[in-house]
Amino acid sequence: MKKVLLFPITILKYAKKGLGYLFGKNNKTNSVGVKKLEGEALDKELERVKKESTEFKREEETVINNKAKRSKLKSYRYMVRGSNGSVLKGIFDAENIDAVKIFLSNEGYEILSVKERAKWDVDVSIGSGKIGKGDLSFALTQLATYIKAGIPLVDSMRILARQTSKPQLRRIFDRVVYELVVGCNFSTALKRQGQAFPNLLINMVKTSEMTGDLAGTLDEMAEYYTETEKSRKQMLSALIYPSVILTVAIGAVIFIVVFVVPQFVDMFASNNAELPAITVFIIKMSSFFSNYWWVIALVILTVLLVYSWCFKNLRFFRKAMQTFYMKLPVIGNIIIYNEVANLTRTFSSLLNHSVFITDSMEILSQISDNEIYKEIINRTLIGLSKGAKISEAFRGEWAFPVVAYEMLVTGESTGQLALMMEKVADHYQGLHANAVTTIKSLIEPVIICFLAVAVGFIIMSIILPMFDLYGQL
Repeated sequence: MKKVLLFPITILKYAKKGLGYLFGKNNKTNSVGVKKLEGEALDKELERVKKESTEFKREEETVINNKAKRSKLKSYRYMVRGSNGSVLKGIFDAENIDAVKIFLSNEGYEILSVKERAKWDVDVSIGSGKIGKGDLSFALTQLATYIKAGIPLVDSMRILARQTSKPQLRRIFDRVVYELVVGCNFSTALKRQGQAFPNLLINMVKTSEMTGDLAGTLDEMAEYYTETEKSRKQMLSALIYPSVILTVAIGAVIFIVVFVVPQFVDMFASNNAELPAITVFIIKMSSFFSNYWWVIALVILTVLLVYSWCFKNLRFFRKAMQTFYMKLPVIGNIIIYNEVANLTRTFSSLLNHSVFITDSMEILSQISDNEIYKEIINRTLIGLSKGAKISEAFRGEWAFPVVAYEMLVTGESTGQLALMMEKVADHYQGLHANAVTTIKSLIEPVIICFLAVAVGFIIMSIILPMFDLYGQL
């Protein structure tokens, strides 16, 4: 209850800190008093380290070689008839039209037409092209089951492509089948689908191809993405529930002010009642909402659009806002617990599959949307290039809890880093779930108090003039 009462003061306190981050007034230093690199300075130093480090050179050469072997693909529209007589339409990317026809024939389709897409023939789709975590987890589970049953990988992917009802997902699976048919390994086939498959999955598959345990890796990845999706839904639940309740409460107050208050205004005017200041304020507010509601709606929409654009395109603004949110009571804990749980769980999975440390950190940086954690990981990469331990970059970081840091140090010193990171992930996932439950239990009494104050203020503004009218009778 104390946190609830002090909530407005806390927001103002950390808003000041957030503005400090926004305008770069916070000069951060690490635990030994050396100024930490941030923003563009950190990016430049990391770029320099990548050019000089042999580990990064190895990774860059691999990427260049993969690109060199790749011919430019063209997009084709096709119409085929399946074995059951149904006509199917779709889009396929290949080097030439003959490759498309060969692929469709090998898949058992009767080709009706294949033609290259015109320049103005574009896809109208919503989203980034990535496969959703739910669809990905389900597909990986099925694929692992098929492989365990002895079905070859390419045939397993064919089954996935045919049974999906989503055109975009089917198109991706068809392209993977094509890559497998022309001789690519599975990790390369996934990588060539752009952003469709996460880098984490691609690297895990690449490692499993070396160890020969593809089915086991796919099962682990399916479980990982199931847990990730569960955490994401918990975050959405924590944010959506109070947002809906607050919106309904504000809507109820606006309804009273706009539609109920004017009824009493006419009565007061006809009786020449002397109106107190509180009543005059409510009447003017009601008049303003009634006459200028479109201005209010336009301002709110403009603010939301500007905020959304700035958050998406301006890195310093995104970092400042993320810092502000993470400093808020209760809400900040939810964000930190979720980020730490996802970070350590992913790190544990990478370590368990013997992925290189530098590759692991690169993957962690790519899967995180939080600028604070990205900078910590980038500083870790720079430290690793100089022979430092992973824990040194996390020392003294406010966004990385002390408990998680101590377990990181323990894991490094005992050689059980993967196990320790897994335990950290389980611990903070539990804390995250408890924090979500806490905010749900707190939001209801806060909204009730808000409604009671707002409605009581409006009722008081109506009752006071009535007492004056009764006195005149």
